[in-house]
Order: sequence, then structure tokens, then C-alpha cells
Amino acid sequence: MMVINLLGLMLIALIVWWFWLYKPNKTIVQGNEVLIEVRDGVYSPSSIQVSASQPVTLKFMRKDQSPCAETMLIPSLDISEQLKLNEITQITLLNLSPGEHEFHCQMQMYRGVLKVV
Repeated sequence: MMVINLLGLMLIALIVWWFWLYKPNKTIVQGNEVLIEVRDGVYSPSSIQVSASQPVTLKFMRKDQSPCAETMLIPSLDISEQLKLNEITQITLLNLSPGEHEFHCQMQMYRGVLKVV
């Protein structure tokens, strides 16, 4: 009985860490493109900072076979793209206004943010 309780507490701690405490590494784009890998339920990198003064190309490489990874949305920019398995899908963004633009799959299980400064 004690083992089951310990496993339950460990599972609760993992859930708390994953949904509330986990902070992704931030990538600051120096050039005009960034490669985002879609694998194991995450976008990597999932926090991207770009300059508002220049266009940027997001290159999504989908390596996750999950159907959820198939569609990528950026609602604030009215973008919806189908990501093909093991291929790069490019999205070029022009004239971005400063602010944050979240991107995610259709079920919002894969999540990321594009920070425009």
C-alpha cells in the first residue's frame, strides 16, 4: 500500500512540474530563420524571440508520428499549417508587431511561444 501511495505522489509531482513549473529554454533568433523540431510531445525550441524589424522563417521538422503533431496553429496570426512527417515545413512571417504569439497543435498539447521584440 505504501508503494502505491509513493507512486501516486511521484505522479502528482510530475504533473505539477510539467504543467506549472517547467520553463523551456529561450532561443533568440540572430538571423532570419529557426528550425523547430516536433518530437516526443514538444516543440524544441518552444520559446523563440525574434526582432520585429526583420522577417523570420520558422522551419518545422515533424519527427513525431502522433496525429496531434500534424497541425500547427498560430491563432493570433491566423495561421494553420499541416506538418508533414520527416519533412521541413516553412512559414515566413513578415511585419510582426511586438508581443507574444502562442503556437500549438489543434489540441494544445504541443505548445510554444513566439516573442517579438
